[in-house]
Amino acid sequence: MVHELPDPHHILDLSSAPGVLFDLDGVLTPTAEVHMRAWQSVFDDVLARWGVVEPYTDADYFAYVDGKKRYDGVASLLRSRNIEIPWGEVTDPPEAETVCGVGNRKNAAFAAALRAGGIAPYPGSLAVLVSLRDAGVPMGVVSSSKNAEEVLSTAGIRDFFRIVVDGVVAERDHLASKPAPDMFLEGARMLQVDPASAVAVEDAVAGVGSAAAAGFGIVVGVDRGAGPEVLRAAGATVVVDDLSQMLDSPSGTKCDVLSERSETK
Repeated sequence: MVHELPDPHHILDLSSAPGVLFDLDGVLTPTAEVHMRAWQSVFDDVLARWGVVEPYTDADYFAYVDGKKRYDGVASLLRSRNIEIPWGEVTDPPEAETVCGVGNRKNAAFAAALRAGGIAPYPGSLAVLVSLRDAGVPMGVVSSSKNAEEVLSTAGIRDFFRIVVDGVVAERDHLASKPAPDMFLEGARMLQVDPASAVAVEDAVAGVGSAAAAGFGIVVGVDRGAGPEVLRAAGATVVVDDLSQMLDSPSGTKCDVLSERSETK
């Protein structure tokens, strides 16, 4: 199994894959940054209300929130600060002092920011999508966000994907949050591909762990701040800074991701 790009000109050839499943925020679109700002605002307020001195930081986002379903992320962060509040109901208003209320507060902040500023895909990610579409590779999205459909449509890339497994689907079908394998396994089932011969692309530690646990043959970690070693430890077989590194170049040498594999799986 490929564990890393041997040099900057050794390019993984995703066009040979029977299917590729992408995370959304931080992989296809820079919405992870919008999520991070929304979480910062909400958690700063929550921790201040509880008199917690230890501030909320970007490190907390990557450790407790990134890649997880919204309410699981809230519960995880609050637990790290020894805060226990009722779980509540998904219909709780944003001002409710429940896990669901805090999560809904964050979602309101995210939705307002998204609609005010819009979103565009990362140029390198868009180039990869175009390349895979032209090669006829089936693609899907596996995202913990309940906003995935809106983000994909706003970014103008929804039509690239045959299937979307998002937070709405996960809640409806009772799929466990990443890093459990459930969401990626469901994505593979819906895309009708064997995970062992397919590719997953993730930027979150929880997401990488989910794809690895689901048995994906190649797990591409996109380092948007989690750190390459952390992503590898979670199960990434390849780590890149941007998906543009997966494209061919005049001086590049393609590496078939499905045939060039290490003997140490």
